Amino acid sequence: EHGSTTEASVHLEPWPKSSEFKHDAELVTHMDQVREVCSVALGLREDRRLRARLPLNRLTVASRNTSGLVELTSLIRDEVNVKEVVLTDDLTSVGQFLLRPRASVLGPRLGKDVQQVILAAKAGEWTQNSDGTVTVASHVLEPSEFDLALEPREGVAAAPLRGSDAVVELDVEVTPELAAEGMARDLVRLVQQARKDEGLQVTDRIQLRLLLPAALAAGIDPHMRWMSEQVLAVETVTEISDGLLAQFDDSESMPSGTGHSGQIDNYDLVLWVRAV
Repeated sequence: EHGSTTEASVHLEPWPKSSEFKHDAELVTHMDQVREVCSVALGLREDRRLRARLPLNRLTVASRNTSGLVELTSLIRDEVNVKEVVLTDDLTSVGQFLLRPRASVLGPRLGKDVQQVILAAKAGEWTQNSDGTVTVASHVLEPSEFDLALEPREGVAAAPLRGSDAVVELDVEVTPELAAEGMARDLVRLVQQARKDEGLQVTDRIQLRLLLPAALAAGIDPHMRWMSEQVLAVETVTEISDGLLAQFDDSESMPSGTGHSGQIDNYDLVLWVRAV
């Protein structure tokens, strides 16, 4: 008997069989869209060298049909590391689309009318239809007969999803507040690695000592309580040093500790962890 129930331990239960779960084709479609949105957004981050732990303010998904994403925005927010996910059906809100007809494909079908189609496309005299086609110079072009290029709004990064029926726009402005939070997240990673290197258990509470340059300490300070909670530090001591951190002597205050060096945003630091 375990707790207040008479059921056997969950560790003794067999794995569930996939055949026992009803197939939900609609959910699969929505999750595929979530994965594609995340993939494109992470690609935009990588193109601009915005590391994954650096939070950004906003991700916008513009599509004619975003209803399937409404209940899944938290997955996108966590995966892309943004504060807010905005869904909109106005594709023009994220930038200007440029229509580029494929003349080699259209030539055999339209003949001389191809030139009219090309001129109208350059002039922006075309409309996009709900079925993925476009109408230009009184002709309806199939998706295989044209390309759409996106000119994003200034100050953002954007890219279309497959078929150009949806666009991902990422606000890439890094405010001082976002930069500070990103540094705190990087520090958590370094402390967690130090815990692992010291052979500590995941439930061990620790004393944490940080030796930081002044600029890094100032950025992390507003997030110090959160950082301590994440790494289970019951005591955190921060000291400032803009000198050669690797030569710092910790023999008196933490004799059994090993200094772990690291770097955040090109700032060198040293930290010590000890179980309590």
